[in-house]
Amino acid sequence: MPSNGIGHNKCLCYSGIMNFSERPLVFPCNSSLLYGILSLPEKTSSRGVLIVVGGPQYRVGSHRQFTLLARFLAAHGVPVLRFDCRGMGDSEGDMRTFEDFEDDLCCAIDSFFEEVSPLTDLVIWGLCDAASAALFHAHRDQRITGLVLLNPWVHTDQGAAKVYLKHYYLARLFEPEFWSKIWSGSFNYSKASQSLTKILTQALSGRSLETPAKNADITCAQNNLPVRMLNGLSHFEGKILLITSGNDLTAQEFLSLVKDSREWQKLLSSSRISCFNLPAANHTFSRREWRDQVAVWTNEWIHSW
Repeated sequence: MPSNGIGHNKCLCYSGIMNFSERPLVFPCNSSLLYGILSLPEKTSSRGVLIVVGGPQYRVGSHRQFTLLARFLAAHGVPVLRFDCRGMGDSEGDMRTFEDFEDDLCCAIDSFFEEVSPLTDLVIWGLCDAASAALFHAHRDQRITGLVLLNPWVHTDQGAAKVYLKHYYLARLFEPEFWSKIWSGSFNYSKASQSLTKILTQALSGRSLETPAKNADITCAQNNLPVRMLNGLSHFEGKILLITSGNDLTAQEFLSLVKDSREWQKLLSSSRISCFNLPAANHTFSRREWRDQVAVWTNEWIHSW
């Protein structure tokens, strides 16, 4: 398989069952050019996958996850486009956050449909804040019939503090290193006390995560992110595959939000939403077995409807 990922290949890492080709795709977005890679099977299905990249990341993904996922899906008949948003990777323009991916997604989807004529509908695949961006956008485009959301980003100061208190501080009590520092006298009680006080203050303060902020400036800030995510989910009528990691604070914050919210629970209990969890996996599914399991779940889900 060529190291640059261009040419005709078989999915060697996953024992692919179909030949596919990969080629670069360049398309405009406002005044910038965006760069991506199309993975195209010999026999292309009518449902494609757009891999959206979030954070300071580009189209290869951590541990090459996006590249390997695209090739695995293409080897099973699914056309895939993975691309760099403006300001990331090879794409032009100023760097932006997931809050400002709207135009990038629209241009990528338009180009995907122009390049792959058999396409009739699309699944967006996103990890962390890319999942958030996908949820913001999906209900506005009828061509999007499915979402794969991995460890969605619903961060608030209050939510993060609660999760950090539960999954970090309590876990520390069972770590030999923690008690070793105490017995040796090297434990910094002052620093630990200040940190714990700050976390407790954040965890016990703040408004309900289901109530929009009254201040217009706060409305667009991070404290209203869960409300906006919930709004996107409630307006999207397509299928959703939700995958979470057991060893990830981002995933735990999302799951904690769901646990404390009847509205989230009601929406996620719908038959159109499939949920999976990898108990030992970290945020980016860095081990091969975790990455492969995500790819298998994604492929089976796409072909199940």
